Amino acid sequence: MTSLEIVQNYYAAFNDKNWAGMLALVAPEIRHEPNQGDVRVGIQKFTEFLGMMDTAYEETLSDMVFFTEPSGRRIAVEFTVNGIYKQGEEGFPEAHGQAYELPAAAFVEVADNKITRVTTYYNLPLWISLVS
Repeated sequence: MTSLEIVQNYYAAFNDKNWAGMLALVAPEIRHEPNQGDVRVGIQKFTEFLGMMDTAYEETLSDMVFFTEPSGRRIAVEFTVNGIYKQGEEGFPEAHGQAYELPAAAFVEVADNKITRVTTYYNLPLWISLVS
């Protein structure tokens, strides 16, 4: 499987809410660099993050466009997050099932057929305005 296929399968698993499928594609030492907050290192912290996200948000991704570079190790993906805000988080607006569509992107690095880094970007002030 190519790095691009690995990343495409990772996001297909995300849209299927197949967390075990996502985790099967990441390296034990995965580095997750979120839009804001601390970097998470390791599959345990990444698993906890997925659990928190599943509790607070119902999200699927659409309009996905994947970009590769010559080595094939790094993949960028642009997408639209189609979400429902299910449970509020500290410091964010109160949740009451607000729907949102948010443009976002991620940079993913693959080594030895596993995802070793996921860096995500989106406009947090825009998301706050969409759910406020």
